[in-house]
Amino acid sequence: MSQSNTNNLDWAGNIRILIAVWGTPLIVIAAGMLADTTLRTIIWSLALLWMGGACLLNTRRCGRVHCRYTGPFYLALIVPVVLQGTGLLTFGPYAWWIIGATILLGGKVIWWATETKWGRYAG
Repeated sequence: MSQSNTNNLDWAGNIRILIAVWGTPLIVIAAGMLADTTLRTIIWSLALLWMGGACLLNTRRCGRVHCRYTGPFYLALIVPVVLQGTGLLTFGPYAWWIIGATILLGGKVIWWATETKWGRYAG
């Protein structure tokens, strides 16, 4: 696949799609801090599912390197969200802030680290 075709298929390379697919859920996650625990757990889980799924689809579409890692990262974060939200396991008084910061900053760190090391596209 040529670089031009790869760029055209890359959702993360198009600012409008980037905002819609990943920016909107991040805003929803931030706003979810104001919701009660049950609603926050649902909102965050769905937003993480959406973002993780979009990352995995995007890496299949265009080979975007960071999406290969951020997809599973976002999906894995559903586990602490559900554990904290249901009370099955609590992570302390600042758990929601720590999980939220991990969501917001972790994806950016993975993006930067993987693309710095391996480039923007696989192959």
